[in-house]
Amino acid sequence: MVVRIPAAGMTEYIFFGAAGVGTLAPLAMGIPGAEERVARATAKWAPRWERNINYFTNHVPVERGIQRITPPVERAVHRVEHELPLEKAAVATGHVAEKSMKPLEMIKHNWTMD
Repeated sequence: MVVRIPAAGMTEYIFFGAAGVGTLAPLAMGIPGAEERVARATAKWAPRWERNINYFTNHVPVERGIQRITPPVERAVHRVEHELPLEKAAVATGHVAEKSMKPLEMIKHNWTMD
């Protein structure tokens, strides 16, 4: 029977693209003249990137949207913090770490006595 591979989703495309860029970028920078090409591309595209960033930093509707969304997100974070047993988990992890270090201390003590 032929194995059917499911179609790739958007997240797979994003991760494969990021992996390709992360792998090939250092190799591309090793090619002679790469720094000049990157500098030329940056000089060409930097003004456009600045305009796009300034749209979000200086645009009033974006600020209003952030102000509107902030309180519910803050409440959700506080609710999750109080519902999760984070302190109990941290204390338990500390006890486990201490127990696992005891045998190592005994070995070190025995080793240095010789």
